[in-house]
Amino acid sequence: MKELYNLIRDIPDFPKKGIIFKDITPLLKDEKAFEKVIKILADNIPDSTKKIAAIESRGFIFAGALAFLLKKGFIPIRKTGKLPYKTINYTYQLEYGTDTIEIHSDAIEKGEKVVIIDDLLATGGTAYAAAKLVEKCGGVVEKIVFLIELSALNGEEKLKDYQIFSLLKL
Repeated sequence: MKELYNLIRDIPDFPKKGIIFKDITPLLKDEKAFEKVIKILADNIPDSTKKIAAIESRGFIFAGALAFLLKKGFIPIRKTGKLPYKTINYTYQLEYGTDTIEIHSDAIEKGEKVVIIDDLLATGGTAYAAAKLVEKCGGVVEKIVFLIELSALNGEEKLKDYQIFSLLKL
């Protein structure tokens, strides 16, 4: 696991002053590390899951690979204005402002079990918004899975009503 931690690069003052961005590009370009991450994340997705939802944009990287590997449907959760069909949206607080995400209104059938994937758990606002979108569509959030959790920001508190898994805790 240490090799995975070593492949996360800190970029200070991005996207704005005071934020330390966790750059996963070194991990992604290492085929063995990327394969290891996908296998570990796959092992943490219940068999009963019907769809994998991912939060734009880095969540797509992991969710696409996992949906293919596990033979599950893939649902993109995107920023406002990026989806071409009827959508449901949710506005939430970020650690550095506010944002709005949306999902196609017909992405999930009532009662379908969904796992949400994102690259990073910080304050939990984005994942919480994604979970609310899944529920508004009639889905059941089975689990929320992250590559990285920034433990000091206590994002798991915002997600206390959901089962979460974070591969790397920083």
